[in-house]
Amino acid sequence: MKVQDLMTRDVKCVKANDAIQAAAQIMAQVNCGSVPVCDENSKVIGMVTDRDIVVQAVAKGSTNATIRDCMTGQVVTCRPETDAHEAADLMAQHQIRRLPVVDASGKLCGICSIGDLATVDIHINEAGDALSKISVPTSGPNAIH
Repeated sequence: MKVQDLMTRDVKCVKANDAIQAAAQIMAQVNCGSVPVCDENSKVIGMVTDRDIVVQAVAKGSTNATIRDCMTGQVVTCRPETDAHEAADLMAQHQIRRLPVVDASGKLCGICSIGDLATVDIHINEAGDALSKISVPTSGPNAIH
């Protein structure tokens, strides 16, 4: 099965110069915890999570921060024709729960989450395996060395 068969389409995104409130409003509206950051050509340039906003802005008292101040700039993506098994492997390898799906020019065309993979019976074990690898701390007192 391909990512294009599982992904969420019509994904809302924010721009790097938008206020953090824009991302928070999208997250509240669509009940999600992350939003892709796109340039003026809809190319993915980052991701911002609810945790990014809290840790990088709100906790520091910076309620006027922009998305650029909080976003992760290096984004792992996949293509619509990527095999779902490969998408699960990418999520596990990079310890991420959401994978922006981009076309050949880098434009956002969807997002595939660990939950999307788990909804397909043949991928339940892979999704669970990916989630367990994503959830392993890489630093701190509970890190596995």
